Amino acid sequence: MSSTPDVQTEWVHLQYEEKAAFTETYGFSGNQGAVNLEAIRFRPADGRPSDTLMVFMHPASTLQLLPVPRAMAATGAHVLCAGSRYQRNDTALIMEKVLLDLGAYIRHAKTVWGYRQVVLVGWSGGGALAVSYQSHAEDPRITHTPAGDPVNLKGAELMPADAVIYQAAHLSRAHLLAETLDPSVRDELNPDDRDVELDIYDPRNPNQPPYTAEYIERYRAAQLARMRRITAWARDMLAQLKARNTGEVERPFLVHRTLADPRFLDPALDPNDRRPRWCYMGNPETVNSGPVGLARFTTLRSWLSQWSLDDTCGNGLECAKTMRVPLLVIENTADDAAPAAHPRMLFEAAASPDKTFRQIHGATHYYAGQPELLAEATQLIRDWLVQRQLLQA
Repeated sequence: MSSTPDVQTEWVHLQYEEKAAFTETYGFSGNQGAVNLEAIRFRPADGRPSDTLMVFMHPASTLQLLPVPRAMAATGAHVLCAGSRYQRNDTALIMEKVLLDLGAYIRHAKTVWGYRQVVLVGWSGGGALAVSYQSHAEDPRITHTPAGDPVNLKGAELMPADAVIYQAAHLSRAHLLAETLDPSVRDELNPDDRDVELDIYDPRNPNQPPYTAEYIERYRAAQLARMRRITAWARDMLAQLKARNTGEVERPFLVHRTLADPRFLDPALDPNDRRPRWCYMGNPETVNSGPVGLARFTTLRSWLSQWSLDDTCGNGLECAKTMRVPLLVIENTADDAAPAAHPRMLFEAAASPDKTFRQIHGATHYYAGQPELLAEATQLIRDWLVQRQLLQA
């Protein structure tokens, strides 16, 4: 255990048994009949106790370096930054298994550490994860992945959280990809074969910002069509592998050009305070074909589970319609990652009887260089939790 002047930091290791048909994560973390998870727990430096644990989790990232978790701990909260088995590598990520990983942390928090209440804080891609977990914990119904593999969420006895905070988040990884996938690609094996009129980065494209409503409608339809072509191919390839009945049961593949959202070039689309012609990863044209793009490297099963809008169980928009615990939705008005429309859409769809929508004006996705806005967001969260007796004043 280490500490800073305001916060104690503790490394956490969880392990639980899992029988998998084949290994999908490299190294020890998913081998030998067990899943190994790593997390960081922050607690106030003065050692004050708490009945509530705030759990931050993202399907594929680690969150302990983000400013909000540590800032919350500095105010007296107990915070867990939980990593899934796929942390830092979402190539073969199965969303149903991420939900099981999150469930393992919540069970440990309540049965081993003795927290009476757990609050899920979903930042960025963790927003849909938090909402989806809560929905499936309240009403478990999944027995198989979209690829048909058994995954017993229905019998896992997932423990529901006591509240959900959805902060600077998008509706799902699949929603985000559906709005950023480059529809100009005509041949998945040759990214240079493109439809000029659908390539927003090609100066020869006669459609330039500000885009017309008709062009955006055509563009969005072409994006969804490309996503569904990939989905159909993935399903067909899985069927072929199964029919061959050999040792080959999965196949990785490359998805070219996955960051072409017209919103990044035309600030009049879903306007907010974001910087034009820029995104959270830099120049969008560069990211579109670079190695860190969404879904760049994936597998047949992973595509269906996390990237296919028609198949993923991590659909925050749909899952919000069934969850019932208190919900706080926070929109950062200069967010350059989560689309401006997504937080409001989720809030309006949410069935929670106790739901609150708030904005942090001028805040970017990471609150980078914005300590005063970070403090505002932290205080907002704390006040909301105190009002619901989920934190002590």
